Amino acid sequence: MVHLRSRRRLALAVPVVLSLTASLGLLPAAASAAPGTARAARTADGEPNLAYVVNTRTDHGTIESVQREIVHNGGSVVASYDRIGVIVVHSATADFAARMRAVRGVESAGATRTAPLSAAGTTDEGAVQVLSTAEAAKLAKAATPGEEPLEADQWDLRAIGADRAARINPGSSRVTVGVIDTGVDDTHPDIAPNFSASQSANCVSGKADTAYGAWRPADANHYHGTHVAGEIAAARNGTGVAGVAPGVKVASITVAQPDSTQLFYPESVVCAFVFAADHGIQITNNSYYVDPWLYNCMDDPDQRAIVDAVNRAQMYAQRKGTLNVASAGNSNDDLDAHALVDGSSPDDSTGTSRTVDPHECFDVPTQLPGVVTVSAVGVKGTKSYYSSYGLGVIDVAGPGGDKYQIPDTPSKNGRILSTLPNGQYGFLQGTSMASPHVAAVAALLKSAHPNATPAQLQALLKAEADNPGCPSEPYDGNGDGVVDATCVGGERVNGFYGFGTVDALAAVTK
Repeated sequence: MVHLRSRRRLALAVPVVLSLTASLGLLPAAASAAPGTARAARTADGEPNLAYVVNTRTDHGTIESVQREIVHNGGSVVASYDRIGVIVVHSATADFAARMRAVRGVESAGATRTAPLSAAGTTDEGAVQVLSTAEAAKLAKAATPGEEPLEADQWDLRAIGADRAARINPGSSRVTVGVIDTGVDDTHPDIAPNFSASQSANCVSGKADTAYGAWRPADANHYHGTHVAGEIAAARNGTGVAGVAPGVKVASITVAQPDSTQLFYPESVVCAFVFAADHGIQITNNSYYVDPWLYNCMDDPDQRAIVDAVNRAQMYAQRKGTLNVASAGNSNDDLDAHALVDGSSPDDSTGTSRTVDPHECFDVPTQLPGVVTVSAVGVKGTKSYYSSYGLGVIDVAGPGGDKYQIPDTPSKNGRILSTLPNGQYGFLQGTSMASPHVAAVAALLKSAHPNATPAQLQALLKAEADNPGCPSEPYDGNGDGVVDATCVGGERVNGFYGFGTVDALAAVTK
């Protein structure tokens, strides 16, 4: 299921970070939170069969004791991430989470879905537009010497100086960006030269599967991760397109369910962050929100456990030196508002409309401390019509495409052209596309400053970004005469662009 993703950022302002810490410890009331009991979806024998996260202290004795209690209460351990105190469990016991919350040493526990286990939501906006063979051939004729055959349609590279940056420093092969997504087709001719199989895995079950090829998409309809990977690191090899950082490595950590829902469940994302950290991945791209809740409210024990588990995993990755970059969402929401409508949660069963306060109900992982939050811009450099925004929420912006902002390119297509499975190419738009542009610029910065910490890389991204300031006229993204959003802030930092649109050329020259 493709989601219109709403994303809010906790890590920028200290008071907001503290509010998350307080929420985890004190459970303040959230605005109109939905009831937290897992729905009574059942398996063939009539018993619920759900996945859970059980979060504990990290000492060996506590973990062993809790694992015994898991079995005693009808659960089976799928994976235990002892260093962060997160245990992934399957259980057919109806009140399993409530039982575990009463166990000594358990700090939070909850169901990670509201429907039974089957044999995530990406943040692209609209259907993919596949580039036909005839269109590709025509486009290749427009290429100039030194360009990739399809580069004439890649306005996004020129917008952030990535074409010029590649001639100076295309990025180091010692830097890897992990694409936490629907899987990456590493056989694609533009991706194969820069793919790192040793840093790739399938985390769908909550436990990393490193069997050869396990990281690949389930089928061609799971194209999102391959598109993202090409935006980051498609090689300059005389074939197809070019990535923003064509010299760095890209890895695939698959977290999307292999069926048509393509949901990204918490246990899969926990596994992905830990795997990335333990395998030397310096940057992760996260163009999704963790299903099934668009916002996880802290007065709901299941949703609280999700926030706790994923935050432990992504903070572990940060401590190990990984910068996590994520998309802001496609709802055109002001993420600094006091109330937002969540009309889709839970998305794995029957969703209901609820009003939430995004200061108390968190979009995960993008609202977690230290995560770089990315809004989208089109070819004119202005906010994409769909992109969510918010002062103190957005860190930086990146090219995500906008069908209403038309470039002077051969195809006149304002979306982002990149790789698709089975050697194909296509156009997509969304904050899903903006986030990998930022992740790739971060990879260029890491190449130039190999000892930089995640916090230092984030500071460099902001310092070298170009901020146009808030628009002087009322913002009408789709040109229908209606004001669609209000930008708050100044030229240094504002709600539409944060500190500005990232600059690939500055990343390799300053």
